[in-house]
Amino acid sequence: MKKSLGRHLIAEFYDCEPEFLDDVHSVEQNMKNAAIEAGATVVGSSFHRFLPYGVSGVVIISESHLTIHTWPEYGYAAIDLFTCGEEADPWRAFDYLKKAFSARRTHVVEHKRGDYTMIGIPVNSPHKAVKGGVVSV
Repeated sequence: MKKSLGRHLIAEFYDCEPEFLDDVHSVEQNMKNAAIEAGATVVGSSFHRFLPYGVSGVVIISESHLTIHTWPEYGYAAIDLFTCGEEADPWRAFDYLKKAFSARRTHVVEHKRGDYTMIGIPVNSPHKAVKGGVVSV
């Protein structure tokens, strides 16, 4: 298995409940809850509601970020879940959000970010990926 600094899920949520995607406060709270569910540490967030509808936002976590852009009129949300280190699991955030937005269909692709080989970090390196970067152990 390739070692990497992080995992990045690019997710498409289809057939969601439109009202769940158009309430900026609810979307923000669900994204923060997803980060906590993933085992991440929330350090900040910024969300905006567009007129006549739609929400965009980001939750900054010590381990990277979670972002969303919604199209309530289509029941669709585009979601990125990027976590670094071993502690946070973006798949737990994905499962939480799928339920929170009542997505009936999803499509998701996982990308490994910061491949050790490409960076030049030896696979057997005494370095361990942690929140906010790489530190010697």
